[in-house]
Amino acid sequence: MMDDKLDDLYGYVQERCLWQFFSRTWDRQENIDGVLGKAEEMLTGKPVARETPMDKLLYADAMIMVKDFRERFPWIRESGAAEVKQLMDGLKARLVETVITKSTNRELNHHLY
Repeated sequence: MMDDKLDDLYGYVQERCLWQFFSRTWDRQENIDGVLGKAEEMLTGKPVARETPMDKLLYADAMIMVKDFRERFPWIRESGAAEVKQLMDGLKARLVETVITKSTNRELNHHLY
């Protein structure tokens, strides 16, 4: 069941979130960690920092994603904090594997960029 939920979230992100495809490895990692971190905070009711411009950027992307998650996947509203954390950690790992580790884009780590 957890795999099905993770598949749902991953499919959504792959289809609708361009932040995962930024041009450098460090930028992709920063966005994956940041947006999904803010999303986890929102989904678990924790306060979300919005002090810096980067906080605001990550928050804006996460806010839209969380709204869609709640509308498309009603089970996420019933998930506890531990399950949400497990799902977000799994989603991060799957995204990193797909868009960083297994990426064939050689420019991601080019030394001149």
